[in-house]
Amino acid sequence: MKLSVSQILVLVFIFLSGSFDQSLAVEPDEILADHTLEARARIISAELRCLVCQNQSIDDSNAPLARDLRILVRERLTAGDTDNEAIDYIVSRYGEFVLLRPRFGINTLILWFAPIFLILVALYSVYRSFRSRRADAGNEAHIALSVIEKKKLDKLLNED
Repeated sequence: MKLSVSQILVLVFIFLSGSFDQSLAVEPDEILADHTLEARARIISAELRCLVCQNQSIDDSNAPLARDLRILVRERLTAGDTDNEAIDYIVSRYGEFVLLRPRFGINTLILWFAPIFLILVALYSVYRSFRSRRADAGNEAHIALSVIEKKKLDKLLNED
């Protein structure tokens, strides 16, 4: 199988873009010797948002702040914190925004119900739009012709 130049360039671009590099954000000096603690740290890191990238977890991000947060999570776990305690510590310092999946609470109700509300508004708008078009189509059939328009119509119909 022979690859064209464009295919080779696409493969090189994909390789260099970092799409295969998702797990390499955690640097070797961050990895804990205890495999169970490291596994817990990875799970927690996957739940925390990189405050620089904002669409990546700190486990996937190469940003310096994400590295600091990964180290902080590992420090909390080696100090004996549970997973929830480590997450709560990070949230207490950086706010609820640091969670990729926000908790359900009074201050996050809008995050949970805004999509449902927006879908309902969109459906209602579509319903109103179709309803108004149907009403407009029905009204056009009942519009009375002016006297001049009636004379022109009669003239056109009687030309045969």
